[in-house]
Amino acid sequence: MQITVEIPDEIAQRLDQNYGSLSHRLLEVIIADAYHCGKVNTAEVRQILNLPSRLETHAFLKRMGVYLNYDEAELEQDLQTLQEFRAQ
Repeated sequence: MQITVEIPDEIAQRLDQNYGSLSHRLLEVIIADAYHCGKVNTAEVRQILNLPSRLETHAFLKRMGVYLNYDEAELEQDLQTLQEFRAQ
């Protein structure tokens, strides 16, 4: 989906200078808020923002001031990964 946001040119230029890619920054803010509200999970955050790892996803959320929504399913996934790692 593509969304268009109307911002006066002089403000958009100033914001673009401060944040780099303004469209990417807006996407980050929307996704961080969606995660905070429980609308997307960490895997979806990672997918949408093309982050290279789960740790990068956690670092992004921390940078955005959003606490991890760590539920039982994620705990089970982490325990399974740990067991697989130990078996190697």
